[in-house]
Amino acid sequence: MKFFQKMERKFGRYAIHNLMYYIIVLYLVGLGIAWLMPGFYVAYLSLDPAMILRGQIWRIFTFIIYPPTTDPFFAIFVFLLYYSLGRSLERVWGAFRFNVYILMGIVFHVAAALILYLVFGRRVLLTTTYLNASVFFAYAASFPNDTFFIYFVLPVKAKWLAAFEGFFYVLMFVTGGVGTRVEILMSLANFLIFFFMTRNYQRVNPREIKRRRDFQVQMRPVSRARHRCAVCGRTDEDSPGMEFRYCSKCEGDYEYCMDHLYTHKHIKKSDLGQQPPDSGSQG
Repeated sequence: MKFFQKMERKFGRYAIHNLMYYIIVLYLVGLGIAWLMPGFYVAYLSLDPAMILRGQIWRIFTFIIYPPTTDPFFAIFVFLLYYSLGRSLERVWGAFRFNVYILMGIVFHVAAALILYLVFGRRVLLTTTYLNASVFFAYAASFPNDTFFIYFVLPVKAKWLAAFEGFFYVLMFVTGGVGTRVEILMSLANFLIFFFMTRNYQRVNPREIKRRRDFQVQMRPVSRARHRCAVCGRTDEDSPGMEFRYCSKCEGDYEYCMDHLYTHKHIKKSDLGQQPPDSGSQG
């Protein structure tokens, strides 16, 4: 993580905050194009390596507008899900690191498409499937015990969902051809690099962050109130401008705020062991 720390100090001010919001907006645009102009995405916006090499450089970025689903009803839930995942990662990692993670995913997608075309002669139009998978894998690695409800009924922890999905990617990698292996490996490289090739990733793990915060809270000096009302329990810390006085008619060291100094029930030794004093008419 030292590399990311140095990069963040140098370029952190350029990070896009709430990046997942803008990605979801792009997905909405892509959903509209898919319904209103079928075929336009593939013809002009997709990650087509052959057309990129012919000068259509914009495809390097426009391919990310392809939504995870083109079903309008199902898209609502999917977009909300991915927005929640992305926002959670950004809050834990910080805007800069989440930006880097998404940018790495985009770069490796482009690299995978070019390698498949130039080396293996395969013209594969990669969409955002692996990019979205990398966001989910990152979330599952950061929040492994969070629960998802499959079909809104069946509770499953994030780590098991990620393991289930990862199993199929591993199976595809083992049984597929060289092109499939390059496609999977390169498209998920941002996850592999960020989590398995950085020794210090535990520093941004939510459990580790919570542990450090709890330790800092425990190490803070405990402040003690000097005055406390015997009726309402209010202290000089709760109400810094409030005055507190002892009652000369109460037997014992009982202190009251100005709201209860003249309205409390006087304490006698015979009352000790009974209910605490409460507000009411004077005895």
